[in-house]
Amino acid sequence: MKIAYFAAAALALAGCATTSQTAPVAEAPAASVQERSQALFEQDRQAILAMQGEYAVTFDFRETVPIAEGYELAEPKFTPAREVVIVVEDTGDFIMLQHLLIVGEADNPFIVKHWRQDWRYEPDAVLAFQGHDDWTVEEVPAADAAGAWSQTVYQVDDSPRYAAVAQWEHDAEGISTWEPPVSWRPLPRRDDTTRDDYDAIAAVNRHTITPWGWTHEQDNSKIVVEEDGSVRELVREIGINTYRNSDLSNDQAAHDYWEATHEYWALVRERFDWLEANTGRFHIEDDAEGTLLYGPVLEAGQRVLFGMATVEEAFAEAETYLDSQITVIE
Repeated sequence: MKIAYFAAAALALAGCATTSQTAPVAEAPAASVQERSQALFEQDRQAILAMQGEYAVTFDFRETVPIAEGYELAEPKFTPAREVVIVVEDTGDFIMLQHLLIVGEADNPFIVKHWRQDWRYEPDAVLAFQGHDDWTVEEVPAADAAGAWSQTVYQVDDSPRYAAVAQWEHDAEGISTWEPPVSWRPLPRRDDTTRDDYDAIAAVNRHTITPWGWTHEQDNSKIVVEEDGSVRELVREIGINTYRNSDLSNDQAAHDYWEATHEYWALVRERFDWLEANTGRFHIEDDAEGTLLYGPVLEAGQRVLFGMATVEEAFAEAETYLDSQITVIE
């Protein structure tokens, strides 16, 4: 759907008719349904675009409620970080944001391509994780898509992580919140490398835009998915990722990384885009340490960054791993 950008002008012009001393003052016509829809659409866009920038970040995850008998809560995990979030694409009803993680010494930073979030207005379909590394592409009912945005989150190697659909809510104080229903996602790497007692997370994924930055809250249930499809809950967890506006002294390194590698990552994205557009179900496998997909795909990008390979040569390397780890399920 192509959306016109005339809401602000239409609202500004409303009620501008001239009057005389003897003529009654004409009442300004109410904004049309279409104009109100356009204005809300633009508010939604500005909330999404507000997530770009430079941030001091904290990732804070805490298990809260043991559900399975005898389960002992894991230790909380709190990690500070620095991130730059850039707009890769903005076509009006589609916005792509790429997170770039800055690690290492301030005067000698190392950039890690981090997670990516794609936002699509009134989507026709959305990805759904099924457990055991299986994904399906599911149709979004028209009633659910109306006025709503899908957020699809991708991992550092551009493989999918989770997706959901909801409308943005904007209050009078300028706070914007997006909160979808529960959706499933694979184990986070913080757990995948250390445990094997559950198979997926069922999560409510909430984004809130504030004057000082934004937050990403998660209400998680860690679940076991049996081979017969039955599900049992193991433990509940809360997560709060806080992004505070910051003037990072070494943010240029992140922009330099993306300038050097963005063509390579575009080719990687195309591979996963094809899966979403042309298949109904697929399987993406990696080991917990990422040696089968995550690591090699990132490493090929580093070769481009340091001039050790062309974009085409690096993607040929990555494609070997993509071919071996992706299976289309008929």
